[in-house]
Amino acid sequence: MELQTMHAQLAEKLHSHALVTATISQPRQKSNDLKRIKLKPVELKEGYRIQFEYQYEQILKHQNLTVEQAAAEVEQLFADFRQGLFQFTDEKVQIQLTKKFKVSYKSEADVHAAADLSHNRKKDYLLADGKPYPFLVRLGVQSPDGKVKKQKYDKFRQINRFIEFIDDALEHLPKDRPIRILDFGSGKSYLTFALYHYLRIEKGLDLRVTGLDLKKSVIEECQNIARDLDYQQLEFLVGDINDYDQDTAVDMVVTLHACDVATDMALARAVKWNAGVILSVPCCQHELNGQIQSSPLDIMLQHGLIKERFSALATDSIRAELLSLVGYETQLMEFIDMEHTPKNILIRAYRTNKKPAAGQLERYREFTKLLNAKPFLENELKELL
Repeated sequence: MELQTMHAQLAEKLHSHALVTATISQPRQKSNDLKRIKLKPVELKEGYRIQFEYQYEQILKHQNLTVEQAAAEVEQLFADFRQGLFQFTDEKVQIQLTKKFKVSYKSEADVHAAADLSHNRKKDYLLADGKPYPFLVRLGVQSPDGKVKKQKYDKFRQINRFIEFIDDALEHLPKDRPIRILDFGSGKSYLTFALYHYLRIEKGLDLRVTGLDLKKSVIEECQNIARDLDYQQLEFLVGDINDYDQDTAVDMVVTLHACDVATDMALARAVKWNAGVILSVPCCQHELNGQIQSSPLDIMLQHGLIKERFSALATDSIRAELLSLVGYETQLMEFIDMEHTPKNILIRAYRTNKKPAAGQLERYREFTKLLNAKPFLENELKELL
């Protein structure tokens, strides 16, 4: 089959809304950071779209495309990838391209139910819309009959997204003893309550969760809510990250929107506690913004807005790399859509004790030297590097 014919057939299938799922893989260049792409149809308020999930070495990215855009994107991807597996409603298609772009196109009849787009959207929610959850009712997200309040729907989506990360982390938590979890900078604690509910009520796990924050009034309110809900293994304490010394080992550390180097303090404590799971959404990354000097980047850095955004992205990249260097499998993930908040990057790290790749530390030092960066977290972890 000719390459042009292959693209035409795939485009026809996409236009007929026959796609159930697909994976494009095997990059032609080993240096390609993008390893595979998954496709699935979704129904959005704008209409039928095809979602592309781009799986990089340490990052996941998503975009939703129209059918026309999706067909063009698939054609572009096959310029850089050699294999595709497409499940349609009436057939399964396996595609393999040679180095010279000769096409092996194998199709076999395989009747498959069409993707139920509305069902797909609902099953993404581990907490169902319409089912009352006591903690969501108490926090004002749901009405007593389980209906999500209109003004709280973004919060409901955020909570569900966070629980997805918790669910993914289950295999990295201990199964033979109580689980110890700390949440630094817990604030109003929507996500702390969600974490406790999901692991304790939904999954029946034995655990003890502590939320820590500096605001006494907020902590007192959270204590009252936990008491009302009879969440006996959830506590809230007034305190600072640096002053907390009640644990010598912790299984999961959560830090959401801790400002500037407070995030790094929490990450460093998590590493020194040998935490199996770290979930962190950083905030207000000012440290690098004040340090960065790099003449090759002056075209960018002369603009304050660009400098601020670049510094934030570079800071999170440095944090992820440092965690990788001290034995964690680390990814930067999209937490919620950018339209809801610019603080949408989550650092997810699982302890694997894997040794750094050859040259990884040198590459890191070259990067920080380029930026004139002296990261707080690097200094905290210097004995482990």
